[in-house]
Order: sequence, then structure tokens, then C-alpha cells
Amino acid sequence: MGFDLNALTQAIQTHGTVARVVIADVAGSSPREVGAAMLVWPGGQSGTIGGGALEYQAAQNAFTNTGLSRHALGPELGQCCGGAVTLLTETFTAEQLPDLQGKTTIARGPGDTPLAVCRLLDKARARGEKPMPQLLQGWMIEPVQTPTTDLWIWGAGHVGRALVDTLSALPDFALTWVDTAPDRFPGNPPHAVTLLPARAPERLMPHAPTDAAHLILTYSHELDFRLCHSALRHGFTFAGLIGSDTKWARFRKRLAALGHTPAQIDRITCPIGQKQLGKHPHAIAIGVASQLLTLDNRKESAWTISSSASKA
Repeated sequence: MGFDLNALTQAIQTHGTVARVVIADVAGSSPREVGAAMLVWPGGQSGTIGGGALEYQAAQNAFTNTGLSRHALGPELGQCCGGAVTLLTETFTAEQLPDLQGKTTIARGPGDTPLAVCRLLDKARARGEKPMPQLLQGWMIEPVQTPTTDLWIWGAGHVGRALVDTLSALPDFALTWVDTAPDRFPGNPPHAVTLLPARAPERLMPHAPTDAAHLILTYSHELDFRLCHSALRHGFTFAGLIGSDTKWARFRKRLAALGHTPAQIDRITCPIGQKQLGKHPHAIAIGVASQLLTLDNRKESAWTISSSASKA
């Protein structure tokens, strides 16, 4: 959770002045956590702070009720949650974007920076950590959202497009999309996705980070096989291959013949997704997204454990 500067920049470029509403503090039960945010512009919005009535009211007042505001969810809005939330509503224009670029944490509030805020930021910087989103002595502190996983999607067919549609909305993934020609991609891909057309996609594998995740789902079984071979030679944190059990059994034999050990081959997941969800491209995409989010959460948990151990 953090300040999604890329989403804000894109919204401003498209819609002009944009309001941003973020949950700054929570007391008791709340539909979303501190740091959850939405963007609002005339005639539209993106993101969510949850809560139905809370979100509706905040969107309606986004350009007239800026600053901090506290809302009792039960008495004021008639929601079942028994808590209260404090919202911070701000408006942003293109002129403000340069001041936000290059920052790892965005802290703002009235007057001079409180000593407690300075100490928190200095401590996080010294440890190489990001502070949690929080309201501290009237100042809102948010780490800038950065992707935690490089995800390479190999193939721009129906399943590849469904995967990009689903995963591009998740800020934790930096998407690189590869296929054999420019006309294989849709005419209006999501803004933050990097497109890489290449006649021999497997030659691009060495350019991916060795800790990247890969989804292999091209139009060609032979190309899929070459990509699996290249991925095993290069390294990855996750590699998923679309296909049947029969396809994977054949691939396993061929990969073994090229010198890959059973343990290495077992690192590739095939089939991908969740069979019980069906074979519709978006059903496959939902199942794959669940796999990847579980992987991403494990990475975050491992980082948290490592960080805690280093403090001991």
C-alpha cells in the first residue's frame, strides 16, 4: 500500500486536475485500511476507499471538501461498520507533479515538519525501509508505491490479453509483454505495460531480471518450449506455462534431454491457473492472478521476517 504516483500522473495527463482521497486514520471497524486511496475527476474515478456511502460522499465532495475530515460510519453514513475514518482529500495538477517525482516517501501537512515526522523518516531511511502509511501529528506520510515483482508475459493472444487486463490494475506488478510482431498487441494497451515485439522472443529472456516471474502462453508450442528452455538457463522466481498435462509431459522429456534436471524442470508450473474455474481466458487470468498474489505475499512476508530479524 502506498502513494501510486504513476496512476496519479496518468489520471492528470488524461483528465487534468484530479482529486485524491486517502484513508489517513481508522478508529474501530473500517471497510478499508489506512493508505487505501481513490482518484476522482469530473465524471469519473478510479481506486476505492470502500464503504459504499463513504466512498460516494467522498467522491461527491472531493473538489469542495479538501483537507482532513472525520466520518463516523454508523451515525453519519448508516453503515454497519462501527468505527470512524479520517480522510485526507487533496487536489493535484500537472504543475505539482515535478515536486513529487524522485521521492520514495511523500510526507505533507501544515506548517513546519514536526520532529516526530523527521525522526520517523530518518529512521526508515537509515534502515533502508519504507514507513507504513500513517497520520502523524497532522502530517500524512505515505511511501511511494513501487512494483515488487517484474512480470514478463510471453504471448498476446486471448489469454495473454486477459492476463494483462487483470494484472495491469495491480500496482505490485511491473508488466513486460512480449510477442513476435507489433500487430500481435492490442491497439490500446494499458499505459504502464512495456511492449516488446521480437521475431525470436526467447532471445529476450536474458534481458529479464533473474528474479522476474514469467507466464508463457504463445500461439506456438515450439516457441513455448524454447522459452521454457531459455528460462531454465537464465533463472526466475516463478515460471508458468499454459497447457495440458500431456503437453507438459512431452516438454519435460525434451527439457531433460537438453540437460535440465528433474528438480530444475519442476520449478516450472504447468498448467497455470485453477482448473475448477474453467478455460475462459479471464477465468484463467483470475486463477493465475491468485497464484501470483500468493507468491508476492510470500515475498513480502519473507522481507518482513528478514527485516525484523535484522533489528533483533
